[in-house]
Amino acid sequence: MSAGSWRRFVAVLVKEFVQMRRDRLTFAMMVGIPILQLILFGYAINADPKALPTAVLSADNSLFARSFVRALENSGYFRVARRIATEYEAERALAEGEVQFVLTIPENFARKLVRGERPVLLMEADATDPAATSNALAALAALNQTALARDLSGSLAYLQNGPPPYEVRVHRRYNPEGITQYNIVPGLIGTILTMTMVIMTALAMTRERERGTMENLLATPVRPIEVMAGKIVPYIIVGYIQMAVILVAAKLLFQVPIVGSLVLLSVALIVFIAANLAVGFTFSTLARNQLQAMQMAFFFFLPSILLSGFMFPFRGMPQWAQWLGEVLQLTHFLRILRGILLKGNGAAEIAPELWPIVLFLLAAATIALIRYRETLD
Repeated sequence: MSAGSWRRFVAVLVKEFVQMRRDRLTFAMMVGIPILQLILFGYAINADPKALPTAVLSADNSLFARSFVRALENSGYFRVARRIATEYEAERALAEGEVQFVLTIPENFARKLVRGERPVLLMEADATDPAATSNALAALAALNQTALARDLSGSLAYLQNGPPPYEVRVHRRYNPEGITQYNIVPGLIGTILTMTMVIMTALAMTRERERGTMENLLATPVRPIEVMAGKIVPYIIVGYIQMAVILVAAKLLFQVPIVGSLVLLSVALIVFIAANLAVGFTFSTLARNQLQAMQMAFFFFLPSILLSGFMFPFRGMPQWAQWLGEVLQLTHFLRILRGILLKGNGAAEIAPELWPIVLFLLAAATIALIRYRETLD
């Protein structure tokens, strides 16, 4: 290759680096996305969740009952988060996702155990996500042989011969067969809506800016809130169509149960879609072109899908990752989705998850309106 050719090659090479330096957002994405993936996959993702919140409904305060509860906690998979007094509290705690397990210790547990009557302990598990409970329940099965070994001594030593002197009966609630599709398919509604709504809206304003139609829009007497509403409403309709298609496919192809109210789900859906569209609108006011808008959307979607509990158990993540996940609107919508479809939750049960989405929507919409300019600078 001649010297002149090398000079032209170097000139083009330098030009690309200069252009890359000027496009700081693209350069930041090139560096930031691999680092983000490394942190999330290396630290935040855990397929073996431990210290799962457990509620105890005990009608027997004997030494044997306390020893069994301590053995549960010592296994590392169970963490007694609260003591409850009624079956209604247990039902609400499971339905709202406050706890992963409820242990019920019956009356006269110690008396029946000493008599050799094999009393029954009931362990109810929120099995909407089989991956979150499978290892804990496997540890529970192994625990039965050793939980009361220290207490069964002296005259009670004979109870250690043969099977355990009590029975632990496990009820996998909401998904007794542990079918993974029951957890994944409803979650697809949230993830697909997040991806499509954010991307489509992020491209809306940047596309008009690149095509030169933004000047015509800004020349009209249209307020920022009116522009935002006009851009968002059509995509809300598209979002409902997407949800309907996925629900029909989930029912016909995967036999996913739909226990709760679709009307209630539709109400929650409009808030969730609006929150995603507000994020996309915000990105469109920050991006200079459609490529940057796409990059921002992807940078937002990656932690959303990894930290929301869609792919990996939410309670398996470290505390800092759970805090970040709680900020994301997708995390709360997935709980609403699974709660309505699989548990039959009503308005009272989904309210604790709906108001964080509303706050997210208000924050994103406020930022978008502040960033929006009525005139081109």
